[in-house]
Amino acid sequence: MLRGLILGVHVILALMIIVLVLLQRGKGAEAGAGFGSGASGTVFGARGTSTLFSKLTGVFAGLFFVTSLTLAYLGSHAPVEPTSVLERAAQAAAAAAPTKAPPPALTPTPPPQPVTAPDPAPNPTPPPK
Repeated sequence: MLRGLILGVHVILALMIIVLVLLQRGKGAEAGAGFGSGASGTVFGARGTSTLFSKLTGVFAGLFFVTSLTLAYLGSHAPVEPTSVLERAAQAAAAAAPTKAPPPALTPTPPPQPVTAPDPAPNPTPPPK
């Protein structure tokens, strides 16, 4: 929410800077004032709009710089909770998956003993003579 608001202000500031730079007269426009076209800047006074536009451009450029740094800071800190549908689905699948048994211990096991036939039980009666 906050990131979207700052991004919107950032875009508006960028557009305002573009408009102000395009509205300002260049340094070459002052040279034409000596040849009879000096009346074009008298609508806004003797100095024209150069000081107003220059100050506004500086203010907007400063704000643009601040919003750029803020967006960079917000972009470098990832949110803790998932923000997209795929991230939420992956988190839900990980929570629903059964947990694996821990791996067996790494202690050595003794080798199996060979299986032998049991000894016959002793006969309590003596053998015939």
